[in-house]
Amino acid sequence: MDFLDLTGLLLLAAAGWLWLDSLKAREAAVAAAKSACNSESLLLLDDTVAIAKISLARDDEGVMRLRRVYGFEYSDTGNDRRPGSVVMRGNHVIVINLNLPQAQEPPDPIVLRVPWH
Repeated sequence: MDFLDLTGLLLLAAAGWLWLDSLKAREAAVAAAKSACNSESLLLLDDTVAIAKISLARDDEGVMRLRRVYGFEYSDTGNDRRPGSVVMRGNHVIVINLNLPQAQEPPDPIVLRVPWH
């Protein structure tokens, strides 16, 4: 086995590891998105997430890990679609973003001053 064969074998093994690790991370992201939607009484549309970005990031111990950002869509009524995201470092969920609409403060009450006669 020469150097080129060994390099090809190592690249194939690395691609297989990345694929299996990504499947495990995706399953964790789907579970996190479902849990977040259920806790807010929202509907996770299509019951899936889609990879949006992959990069490298250091964890709390300073070890380099893959940082994956998954996007998904949810609905509060079933008639609309809102974007959400799950950020993972390795196989651990770091942030879940639901982009919930901000509750509007009620307007100030109108006070009518009626003159007393």
